[in-house]
Amino acid sequence: MGEPLRVGIVGAGNISRAYLTTLRDLRRSGDPLGGDPPSGPRLTAVTDLEHDRARRLAEEAGDGVAVAGSLTELLAREDVDAVLNLTVPAAHAEVTLAALDAGKHVYGEKPLAADREGVDAILARARAGGLRVGCAPDTVLGSGLQTARAAVDDGLIGTPLAASAFMTCPGHESWHPDPEFYYRPGGGPLLDMGPYYLSALVHLLGPVTRVSGAASRARAERAVAGGPRAGTRFPVEVDTHVTGILHHAGGALTTLAMSFDVHAARLPLLEVYGTAGSLSVPDPNLFDGSPALSRGGSWTPLPHAAGYRPGGRGVGLADLADALRDGRPHLASAELGAHVLDTMLTLLDSAREGRTLPVTRTVERPPGMRDLSPPPVPAGSEA
Repeated sequence: MGEPLRVGIVGAGNISRAYLTTLRDLRRSGDPLGGDPPSGPRLTAVTDLEHDRARRLAEEAGDGVAVAGSLTELLAREDVDAVLNLTVPAAHAEVTLAALDAGKHVYGEKPLAADREGVDAILARARAGGLRVGCAPDTVLGSGLQTARAAVDDGLIGTPLAASAFMTCPGHESWHPDPEFYYRPGGGPLLDMGPYYLSALVHLLGPVTRVSGAASRARAERAVAGGPRAGTRFPVEVDTHVTGILHHAGGALTTLAMSFDVHAARLPLLEVYGTAGSLSVPDPNLFDGSPALSRGGSWTPLPHAAGYRPGGRGVGLADLADALRDGRPHLASAELGAHVLDTMLTLLDSAREGRTLPVTRTVERPPGMRDLSPPPVPAGSEA
């Protein structure tokens, strides 16, 4: 089976704990495709601009995980084959490019980069170096969304005609201790939460060909709601309410709204409407949940039919490790991340220009997954 992919984390913020939990679970139970536990990624090092934060994550990880004093130091380590890039969005491209220059594979949080130039540089550098780049979200590989994908592929709603996608909340300052980066370039509701919905929509309906958008910014400043920094005010540099119409290659239309300005709403998260029925899709920000089908009457939950179960942030990295071993494409690809980012940036361009715009960077609809869940792990079993 070979040695496990050795991973160095760059960025030890809030989301790093979710990845750490998944990597631990995979080392105990095997990779998401059911392989032997040694094939699962193994965390070897971590670094962060705040050294104490990196130290705490390394201590929590245990198993001899090293604390690197800088990104340069981590990239120089021979026991790091791949970088897990969990930095803030504005730093995604810089860190990914540095890792590629050091000969490391990369799996990163979304978005792939903050702009198209960053995406172009990442894709070119990866191709030139023969390296893999993966990009969150990997929630689309979970059982909820892949079961929905199977329902569409099996024709349970007939020909897809339209979809609705809504993410509304009052803003991440209501819960995050350091929310400023959500309101800087590379952030905002569309670039923060849109990748979950758009990745799911591309799986369900195919790539987006053109968009029409509108956007607004309700407040020039916001304030941290709780914790030791409660009351700290910061500027808003991005649009905080974005709406649009997405035209998919297959002819379906999606109505989309992403907002940090809505305190309460009764809207579907994600639904797909076809000639023979409608499909209610689980929260794209989660891995599980049961899709529900309606053909004009009540809604009927659909049994699990595909996707990783259980899932957690990091299964995309585990799939990348398996893909390297097996010589196949990985599923949470940079190409999909690039199309999703281009779609979002084009939607914002459309809002500024007040006209429909084409999405120039396309991607093939990713392959669907049929039941690839690992077998249940007996309680107390260890690798």
